[in-house]
Amino acid sequence: MSDDGGDGEEGGRRVRNEELAELFEEFGDRLEAQGVDYKHRTYRRAAENIRDHPEPVADLAREGGSEAVRGIDRVGEAIAAKIVEYVETGRIEELEELREDLPVEMAALTSVQGVGPKTVGDLYRALDVGTLDDLETAARAGEIREVEGFGAKTEQNILENVEFARRSQGRQLLADARPLADDVLAYFEGVEAADRWEVAGSLRRWRSTIGDIDLLAASDDPEAVVGAFTDWPAADTVIEAGTNKASVRSEGIRVDLRVTDPEEFGAALQYFTGGKDHNIRVRDRAIERGLKVNEYGVFDVAERSSAGQSDADASDDASGIEDPDGQHAGERVAGVDEEAVYAALDLPWIPPELREGRGELDAAAAGDLPDLVEPDAVRGDLHSHTEWSDGRNTIREMVAGAEERGYDFLAITDHATGPGMVGGVGLSDADLEEQLAEVRAVGEDADLELFAGVEANVDEDGGISVSDDVLERLDCVVASPHAALDGTGTERLVRAAEHPHVDVIGHPTGRQLNRRPGLDLDVGELAAAAADAGTALEINADPNRLDLRGGAAKAALDAGATLAVNTDAHAPGSFDLVCYGVYTARRGWAERGDLLNARSAEGVREFLE
Repeated sequence: MSDDGGDGEEGGRRVRNEELAELFEEFGDRLEAQGVDYKHRTYRRAAENIRDHPEPVADLAREGGSEAVRGIDRVGEAIAAKIVEYVETGRIEELEELREDLPVEMAALTSVQGVGPKTVGDLYRALDVGTLDDLETAARAGEIREVEGFGAKTEQNILENVEFARRSQGRQLLADARPLADDVLAYFEGVEAADRWEVAGSLRRWRSTIGDIDLLAASDDPEAVVGAFTDWPAADTVIEAGTNKASVRSEGIRVDLRVTDPEEFGAALQYFTGGKDHNIRVRDRAIERGLKVNEYGVFDVAERSSAGQSDADASDDASGIEDPDGQHAGERVAGVDEEAVYAALDLPWIPPELREGRGELDAAAAGDLPDLVEPDAVRGDLHSHTEWSDGRNTIREMVAGAEERGYDFLAITDHATGPGMVGGVGLSDADLEEQLAEVRAVGEDADLELFAGVEANVDEDGGISVSDDVLERLDCVVASPHAALDGTGTERLVRAAEHPHVDVIGHPTGRQLNRRPGLDLDVGELAAAAADAGTALEINADPNRLDLRGGAAKAALDAGATLAVNTDAHAPGSFDLVCYGVYTARRGWAERGDLLNARSAEGVREFLE
């Protein structure tokens, strides 16, 4: 992925591009909440470019001061100075003043669908709302509807969405946690006391959001491993540290370490990776075979039971471990490697992404596990944006970025006008006609197949926000819902999928992780209609979406649909996010042949035509 997780270190503490970007997004939100016109947009644009910058911005600030930072697009003198201030001092005085003026939990409140910064400012001044609890209390008391500019419907919408926002607050986006996990894994390369190490939990299964990062290590000297872990330079805070466990916090994310005996590492990795339903089925399968499986290994307990010894009274004779709880009871037959754990249950190794209890054990037993698609199978992107709408680069720059990745094709699909388009970013039919000519011109000397397209809007009735005359002349039409994202959307998207000029249904539910759940869909019905119409369903690789999610992608494939993994790129660096979409597809059991953009350019053109 792009180095949007790039970091610089100051006084032993890293300052990532993501951290800087979030600061300036908050800056923009607080300015908007105070009614400051236009300036808040400047801060948000700067935040986008800081996040996407390929180098650690903090390093630029330290080495070249504000002048070097001003080389970043849309970072002017004032913002550059604030970046330098933060890198040098760990704070931005003007932002602290804004926080004092408006003492609210901005990120939490704006995570409620329909609550933007301006709403936060209005409700704080009128009702002293500063937290999610304050917001819910005011809504339940009927106080919000009494504030000028609000009403009963707005109040009800807030009440319906506040609980979703509250549940989301403890979850981290996969793309925020994965670079941090990669960092700690790389750090362990230099920890001599550790024999093996790996992340586990929902992160290893590539779930779209995670609670924390679970790290396992195998060692005969667990205290030395714990000591090295708590010295990890990225650890901002040591939460706790024991003889074989420790927890730290880095960039707001909790990282938990557990050190196991080398003989038990594979069993622990299996146990702490699998989802609850997967592990229950693993346990049941073990019982059927006279075995017991837990985080310490797979144990043959049938012989011991037949001899009249209970598990609870036994200790592991083979290992000599004192075991009052009977966790090591019986003869250990597997534990060093995950492969051996599954083999003891007469199963092949099951990829982590599949371990959700969706029939993977039955498929493994029958030899029917999918040959999961790999990230390097993707040969192009069919959903990208340029400065013609809300992207940040020219058509030529986006093409150059795709060429640099070695892509065979790219579709330019800027937003069309329609419901959900804010700030006039959508293109009219006339604009699309004009852009079509430029795309054709750029495509003539490109080293890839360049498709002219559009991201059209799907209205509440399933209508498409671009005329049929224009759609007919375009190569690739992505139709996406951007408004009216509450309730059921199946009938609406089925109609869009059946439109003769629509090629891809983009981010079908319209969800935004930790912000809104999106449409409720019967994915099977939509997928069947899409398959009949020759329309692909998108897995949007933007880490804020990952839509369709893994379970829905599996349902879509079961119904015969074709999937397209696209990044929805608004800058060339975003093409690197494709891995998150591919791993989401893997969670849906996708093989290479299931992805439209794993085909050749010629194969994609045949599908589009």
